[in-house]
Amino acid sequence: MNEKQLQLQPRLQCIADCVPSGARLADVGTDHGYLPAYLLQSGRITHAVASDINAAPLDHARRTAEAYGVSERMDFRLCAGLNAIAPDEADTVAVAGMGGETIINILNAAPWLKSGGVRLLLQPMTKAELLRRWLAEAGFRIVSERLVRDKGTIYTVMEARAGASAPLTNAEAWCGVGLERDPLYGEYARERIRKLEEAAAGIRRGRDADETLIASMESDAQELRQKVKEWENADCT
Repeated sequence: MNEKQLQLQPRLQCIADCVPSGARLADVGTDHGYLPAYLLQSGRITHAVASDINAAPLDHARRTAEAYGVSERMDFRLCAGLNAIAPDEADTVAVAGMGGETIINILNAAPWLKSGGVRLLLQPMTKAELLRRWLAEAGFRIVSERLVRDKGTIYTVMEARAGASAPLTNAEAWCGVGLERDPLYGEYARERIRKLEEAAAGIRRGRDADETLIASMESDAQELRQKVKEWENADCT
């Protein structure tokens, strides 16, 4: 028995906590392969498929699996997104550690995700608001979100499934679905407000500034400030 125990950083641990026992996991963009290796070693899952678009990180994932004694229970696929993963190989798909636009492209290229009740665990590093809007418009619903702090940055982990979704409010698109009771919500929302204000200021400094876009962004920032005020009044700090 391998006695070396893998420990995850908070961002990956948050994703791991969302994986149900017995899941058939596909870890897209696996990089070092830490997430599937941890889940296999802990007994949460019995098999995983790890994919990456580049050979070097996939080789690193192989070394991780070997080091922690789980290589016989992991398959490795050199491919873009889910292109080399069959629908019957996964009921839980993790896509983490990349930009929201890249995640959108990966999901959009795999139409089978809209059938069979596949659980999506998504952790965008950037453009989370674009990903949320796309999910709602593309036939997915955000079941839940969690916030996690890792190395001084707050990240969101979304769980999504195929299904009709009500249109998102601007506040939900920018600051998440159902996060108001999360202790990190206020800090996360304030960071979103800061980014909106900086973006609006940057557009205003440019030539031929789009006043309509600026007004929209400032309106979104005001809506978020109101949400933060409500959060503070509810004593969720």
